[in-house]
Amino acid sequence: MFSPEGPTLRELAVQALSSVERGYDLLAPKFDHTPYRTPDRVLDAVARALEARGPFAAGLDLCCGTGAGVDVLARVCRESVTGVDFSAGMLEVARGRVLPPAPAVSWVRADARALPFGPAFDLVVSFGAFGHFLPRELPGLFGQVRSVLRPGGCFAFPVGAPPRPGSAGYWTLLGFDAAMRVRNALWRPPFVMYYRTFRLGDVGRELSRAGFRADLHALPEFGRRPDGSPRARLVVARRLAQARRVSRPPAG
Repeated sequence: MFSPEGPTLRELAVQALSSVERGYDLLAPKFDHTPYRTPDRVLDAVARALEARGPFAAGLDLCCGTGAGVDVLARVCRESVTGVDFSAGMLEVARGRVLPPAPAVSWVRADARALPFGPAFDLVVSFGAFGHFLPRELPGLFGQVRSVLRPGGCFAFPVGAPPRPGSAGYWTLLGFDAAMRVRNALWRPPFVMYYRTFRLGDVGRELSRAGFRADLHALPEFGRRPDGSPRARLVVARRLAQARRVSRPPAG
C-alpha cells in the first residue's frame, strides 16, 4: 500500500491516535506517498469532465490537503484558484508545489464547516475528504459550500461505486470503519475517518435541501460494472437562486 518514501507503521500509529488536524500535520510530509492521496487518474478524469462544462472564473479546492486538486482547477479556471484546509502541515507542503504561471493560486487555512469567504467562487471541488464529516454535519457543510458560490456556480466531486456486499472490498471498508469506531470509543480526541457514511442517496437529498440541483455524470475512464452501472461518477451540483425550505417536525 505504501511506497518506501511513505510513513512507517509507527508514524501511522501516532497519527491514528491524534486528532484529525494533528494527524494530518504529522502525515503531511509523506502524504503524497500514501494511498490516501487522490490518484492522478481520478484527477485527470475530473478535469476532463469539468473542461467540458467550463471555463470558470474562480475556483476553490475544499479540504485541499497537499494541493493535488488545485492542478484540476488550474486547468478549468481563468482568474484565480484557492485551496483551503485546516491542517497547517498539509498547507505547508501545498505551498511548496510547483504551480503553473496562471491563474493565481492562494492557500487559506480554515475549517470547511466555517469558510471565511463570501460568494466569490464559480466552482468548488473536493477530493476524498468527505469521510472526515459525520452524516449529521453534511447539511452545514453543504450550506457553507453554497454560501461561497456565486449564483449558478457548481460544486463538483467524484464518487466511486460502492463495493458489492460480500466482496473483499466491502469487508475491508466495513472492517476499517468498525476499527475506527472502536478507536473513537476508547480514545480521545476522536479521529473521524469513515468510508461508509457518505451514501450517495443521502448526499443527493442534503444537496437538494441546501439549495443545489445535483446531477450525476459517468466518468468513462473507469468503465462499467457487470450490471452496466458506472464504476465512478462525477457529482455536479448547481447552486440554485434560493435554497429549498424544508419543514421539520417541532421539537419536543
